[in-house]
Amino acid sequence: MEYKFRDIEQKWQKTWTEQEVYKVPNDTTKPKYYVLDMFPYPSGAGLHVGHPLGYIASDIFARYKRLKGFNVLHPMGYDAFGLPAEQYAIEHGVHPAVSTAKNIKTFRSQLDKIGFCFDWSREVNTSQPGYYKWTQWIFLQLFKSWYNRLNDKAEPIDQLVAIFEDNGNRDHPIPDNNFQIPDYPHVTFTAEAWNSFPEKTKQAILMEYRLAYCGVGEVNWCEALGTVLANDEVVNGVSERGGYPVVKKKLRQWYLRITEYADRLLKGLETVDFSDAMKEMQSNWIGKSSGAEMDFAIAGHQDDVLRVYTTRPDTIFGVDFMVIAPEHELVERITTTEQKKQVEEYIAYVKSRSERERMAEKKISGVFTGAYAVNPFDGKQIPVWISEYVLAGYGTGAIMAVPSGDERDHKFARYFNLPITNIIGDAYNGEEANPTKDVKLSNSGFLDGMVMRDAIDVVINKLEEMGIGKRHVNYKMRDAAFSRQRYWGEPFPIKWIDGIAYPLEENELPLELPFVESYKPGPEGEGPLANIPEWTNRHLETNTMPGYAGSSWYFLRYMDPHNEQTFCDKKWSDYWRQVDLYVGGTEHAVGHLLYSRMWTKALYDLGYLSFDEPFKKLLNQGMIQGSSRFVYRVHGTNQFVSAGLKDQYETDDLHVDVTIVDGVELDMEAFKSLKPEYAEATFILENGKYICGSEVEKMSKSKVNTVNPDHIVERYGADTFRMYEMFLGPVEMSKPWDMKGIEGVHRFLKKLWRLFFDEQKGNLVTTGKATAEELKVLHRTIRKIEEDTERFSYNTAVSAFMVCVNELTDLKCHKQEILEPLLVLLTPYAPHISEELWHQVGHSTTILDAAFPKFEPKYVMETTKEYPVSINGKMRTQIVLDLNATQEEVQQIVLDNPVIQKWMEGKVLKKFIFVKGKMVNVVI
Repeated sequence: MEYKFRDIEQKWQKTWTEQEVYKVPNDTTKPKYYVLDMFPYPSGAGLHVGHPLGYIASDIFARYKRLKGFNVLHPMGYDAFGLPAEQYAIEHGVHPAVSTAKNIKTFRSQLDKIGFCFDWSREVNTSQPGYYKWTQWIFLQLFKSWYNRLNDKAEPIDQLVAIFEDNGNRDHPIPDNNFQIPDYPHVTFTAEAWNSFPEKTKQAILMEYRLAYCGVGEVNWCEALGTVLANDEVVNGVSERGGYPVVKKKLRQWYLRITEYADRLLKGLETVDFSDAMKEMQSNWIGKSSGAEMDFAIAGHQDDVLRVYTTRPDTIFGVDFMVIAPEHELVERITTTEQKKQVEEYIAYVKSRSERERMAEKKISGVFTGAYAVNPFDGKQIPVWISEYVLAGYGTGAIMAVPSGDERDHKFARYFNLPITNIIGDAYNGEEANPTKDVKLSNSGFLDGMVMRDAIDVVINKLEEMGIGKRHVNYKMRDAAFSRQRYWGEPFPIKWIDGIAYPLEENELPLELPFVESYKPGPEGEGPLANIPEWTNRHLETNTMPGYAGSSWYFLRYMDPHNEQTFCDKKWSDYWRQVDLYVGGTEHAVGHLLYSRMWTKALYDLGYLSFDEPFKKLLNQGMIQGSSRFVYRVHGTNQFVSAGLKDQYETDDLHVDVTIVDGVELDMEAFKSLKPEYAEATFILENGKYICGSEVEKMSKSKVNTVNPDHIVERYGADTFRMYEMFLGPVEMSKPWDMKGIEGVHRFLKKLWRLFFDEQKGNLVTTGKATAEELKVLHRTIRKIEEDTERFSYNTAVSAFMVCVNELTDLKCHKQEILEPLLVLLTPYAPHISEELWHQVGHSTTILDAAFPKFEPKYVMETTKEYPVSINGKMRTQIVLDLNATQEEVQQIVLDNPVIQKWMEGKVLKKFIFVKGKMVNVVI
């Protein structure tokens, strides 16, 4: 009986679907285990062999835990809203709902061919009204909540209103202390003042407290395209698509007040099993620092002060210049007439740059405003500059620059020839800054002789005493922008009436996205919904939610996907609780993970969940890289030179589709048919062949180095594909896709098959009693597979299977007692062949319901040992001895050995040394 993998895999995939073997009940009688993949965006390109890496890793573990007796939740769905679908729709004239549905169908087909154990009855699609109804509902909970800093949790906004009615906001200051209450000169108000405010003023104040709030933010506006662009769509001040000018524009934006959760997000990292690198990325993004806010007077501007935040107030006497963000509100007021033209030109330049470009810029730039700040301790006048590397949204949008202690400040001072004050004596060499805190201060007034780190508190106390500063904890993280001027996203359940945002009633949800024919932007940078009279007549919000809205809580919907009364019944979230294993790429290290963690904490605060961290353990799979191929076109011609000869010509290096290259040899006729321009191509060959260049790069469509998993599954089968992806190397490491070893994995499965069947003899399986050696092989494998699977060392597990099958083949073992447990071990890795052989040996129920084999140490305990035997300390031979043999028995065996007798040559035994388990020495 031949191993017909195609027939076997199609048969079992069909059977598993019909029998719903992967349908997971909410069964509280069993221990639970929740395995989750970061769900995909269904792009038109479909899957390449790099995409399933994480899915296979999670699938193996889900199957393994099921065999271990757990009720395993392993769902799948689609992150279907977002910018890529809308861009595709614009470019191809297809509605995003249509293209998304088509792409999902392709993805599902590809995933099914690989044989994943997803419970498709729980599938979610973020663009379906039944799903985004609850995204809108959660948004409303955030909109109707505020963060009570005294209780360190989110609470209903109605409770805040009651506090204001009784006590004003004395105990609960406005989070943004720069907010100006409309028609009211203060940021603090009494109960009487609150009760006298008109409704519009009250709502404006409440908006400053809400967890989901609306404000005015800067966006990248492209007039030529008539749309707002994301930061990564802007390159050097122009649109990536078309190269049109982009400027900063202020538009109404929604935000999530994630900054209120900054400390809890940091503390939560101590309770989760993320890699140190992942924790560091999140910590750095949050960017907590302690220091002081302090005010500097501006010479000649009695009513203006420049507020800076610094972590190093001890360096106050080393401040040689100030740098403020070009967007800072003081720029216009303090810039002198002489500097006005230069400042305006510089600001125009900065407006064309994204924040990302500004932060990454290595070139030093800036301009002097003509104004001077005054050092409060010695009266020194400090020039105020503006530069793009200071951002308005970070800290106070202003820094005090200490060149002797900060390298960036040092380079700035050197570039513009500004004087540098040395406050650290010999620790500053004049060539580079020294950020030390451990030397004694000099040139520092009342701080002279004090160790820098000890001076920090002294200066802060002095600032507070003088009333010009205070202790302050700062965070680099900003509130999360939560709106897009796009069409393909969740509509906000908000109405605007007389400038006030009113939430829709919950029974009005879902607010469905209307069908549109055109995706052109609305007036003044608004989204396409602003072009629909039926929408604007109802005063509905014209922005839509960003792509991460639906993905911030999807893991909860999988627990209770068909509930129409709530996003997830608490009974089921109490059962499934956190995701036990979350598998996904490091590209989501910051955004998605932080937003999911914040949403979970908010729902916990409001009583909807009983846990406040969404993911217990995170496994980041590496990337499967592509092995790209290149052809070399002789510059200015249609002639292509082989790789070994290219250095003799001036060439253009071009990617070529890897599917028309055999190893590195180009199929020249296939190449000619790729594009019309190649039809008349000629080739300069080496030894009659065109040899391509190669390079390992990211696998992507643009580099035409993708490999479709469908082709691999068709040629070798899903089980071979699954095991080979794991065999390539550790899951968390990136590695190039290479077909060289796949034949070996396929041969392994055929060899396994031959333990059960012979093409001539048929069924080989017997019911005979296993030998000690066979049991040793089996239980050694059980221990190895269990250990490797638990630590996700799947590549070494695949190797262990190969060793096991080789050893059983050598032992000519066809015994059911050995082979059945081996199939159960193999099931997570190669489910189709395991299921087929399980039934072939007589079982009628699925192997998925079998129990994982129990390791028995007694079967792997050694009963004999090969001892080195020495004569007078020099090893002469090795003898296998029973581990339980006595010294007398060992001595008799050794002295009777012909090799030992030869070396003794009749000499008298002086001493016999036997160290049990180690060695034997015969002294003559």
